[in-house]
Amino acid sequence: MRLKTFPGGVHPHDYKHYSASVPIEELPLPQKVIISLSQHIGSPSTPLVKVGDEVKAGQKIADASGFVSIPQHASISGKVSKIDIFPHPSGTPQLGIEISSDGSDNWVELADDPNYLELSPQEIRSRIAEAGICGMGGAGFPSVVKLSPPEDKPIDTVILNGVECEPYLTADYRLMLERASDVIAGLKILLKILNAPRGIIGIEANKPEAIALMQKLTADDSQISVAPLKLQYPQGAEKQLIYAITRRKVPAGGLPMAVGAVVENVGTAAAIYEAVRFRKPLVERITTVTGSIVQNPKNLKVRIGTPFYELVNFCGGITGDIGKIISGGPMMGVALPSLDAPVAKGCSGLVLLNTREARSIKERNCLRCARCVDVCPMNLMPSLIAQAVKGNNLDLAVQAGLDDCMKCGSCAYVCPAHIRIVQWIDTGKLRIAEQRASNK
Repeated sequence: MRLKTFPGGVHPHDYKHYSASVPIEELPLPQKVIISLSQHIGSPSTPLVKVGDEVKAGQKIADASGFVSIPQHASISGKVSKIDIFPHPSGTPQLGIEISSDGSDNWVELADDPNYLELSPQEIRSRIAEAGICGMGGAGFPSVVKLSPPEDKPIDTVILNGVECEPYLTADYRLMLERASDVIAGLKILLKILNAPRGIIGIEANKPEAIALMQKLTADDSQISVAPLKLQYPQGAEKQLIYAITRRKVPAGGLPMAVGAVVENVGTAAAIYEAVRFRKPLVERITTVTGSIVQNPKNLKVRIGTPFYELVNFCGGITGDIGKIISGGPMMGVALPSLDAPVAKGCSGLVLLNTREARSIKERNCLRCARCVDVCPMNLMPSLIAQAVKGNNLDLAVQAGLDDCMKCGSCAYVCPAHIRIVQWIDTGKLRIAEQRASNK
């Protein structure tokens, strides 16, 4: 059978061999956690606690501050020791709540509701909202917002994103192998909420064990199918995944609901299942710790807010000099100055590169080879956008598609002149955002 995919994209070496065969391990309780109030797209959460308060694991410590926002919960039991500005996996310091562990891991009471599928869609959405769930694939869009489409935008297809196309990362792969039933249960909840007739699990062909397992578990379900996909980065992006599976094109500036689709990460689906059935808030996730200098690369079940250095220490530390620390994958992840930042809800991985792998190559003049145009999954002219930003011509950059660029990095990956196209485009996005804010 011919594998589905999308036009454009690149084929970076996946480097998944470091951790793909390593089963998920649970990280011991950290001494402290830092619960950032900005772990999602939208307004930061509003603190509900003060310094000195005793909290339990699973207790709500910050509330949503609007429709596009989520609450935050304590991931360990202990005492609130600080509410301050802390390092953040986005690279920009953010307000957070520090909790010092009491070592007891004392939880709020959770309740198993085996009849959870009998709840109304609104009751299910309420449980998802209260659990503080957002997209766990990286973007962090509040799930309850995505699952509340307007009545004039009916959803007929729910897609679970099991692509994990970023090099190095294997957290979603191990989740699908070890908790496949939870992922499928989460998909069934999504189908009920949206009254959608079909659910599709998209998985790239370099994960044959996950494809086979999901196909086996859904063989008798007429609503759910598995779509094996050709290896192609960035196939995990929503618009590219929707096109690969359904051949529907999301319009520029539009959302997936415009073509009757909703996409959720497989990790998000598992978290939704736990929230709806057990009333368990999102306080832990699977994160890959990997790279050539990590002593023992692992897939870890970690409490949200655990500092990255605790994960590295549990993996046996490092075997050489660190050239770069990346929160996420090397294509779309964020380079960090230290390991002090905490795990956030969207942190699927931590990649440590050595000094040779992270070497900086001098940027040269554009060769007009158009390789960046060939691989752009959004059909843009990345070199033109970058040149416009360099020349401070933001109007031209916008006309060339600045707003549509998702910063996947495919253009920079193939550029023979080593132009930092993504960084220039990111600079343009920041400048145009400032310009638009000042014009309001």
